[in-house]
Amino acid sequence: MKNIITLFALLLAGFCTAQNTIGKELERLNKNSVPYISVQELQAKPKYIVLDARELKEYNTSHLKNAIYVGFNKFDNSKVTKKVENKNTPIVVYCSIGVRSERIAEKLVKLGYTNVYNLYGGIFEYKNSGGTVVNNNNKVTDSVHTYNKRWSEYLEKGIKVYEN
Repeated sequence: MKNIITLFALLLAGFCTAQNTIGKELERLNKNSVPYISVQELQAKPKYIVLDARELKEYNTSHLKNAIYVGFNKFDNSKVTKKVENKNTPIVVYCSIGVRSERIAEKLVKLGYTNVYNLYGGIFEYKNSGGTVVNNNNKVTDSVHTYNKRWSEYLEKGIKVYEN
């Protein structure tokens, strides 16, 4: 019995140390083709145009205040070019953790935008750091759409919303 408990404890310890973090996921999935900006840097300089690169159901659940929805699967660059004519305007793109936003930010760079950043950790890190988010009625909410159960492990603060 003692051996079984010891084995179980070792397996549990190994599982706990093997868990992914947002940083590990970003290292695994991103190319670092667009510079990151931290939540703290974004909050210190609210002059940025902020673009939400998630799907509409995610945006409607919650988003950063004043963020412009641009989507991901049906991204239309005219949504950006009509609202942000000056290609030197500072732009921050975010999604759940920073993977989809890197892809959209790459597209903006190809369009000639020169001051584009990817929010490190996305809306999850923003919320985890104590930031407030609003719903589609512009009301503060604790709900954050986490896409699915697997990705929800990265949201530490707030109410997790996802489809099964």
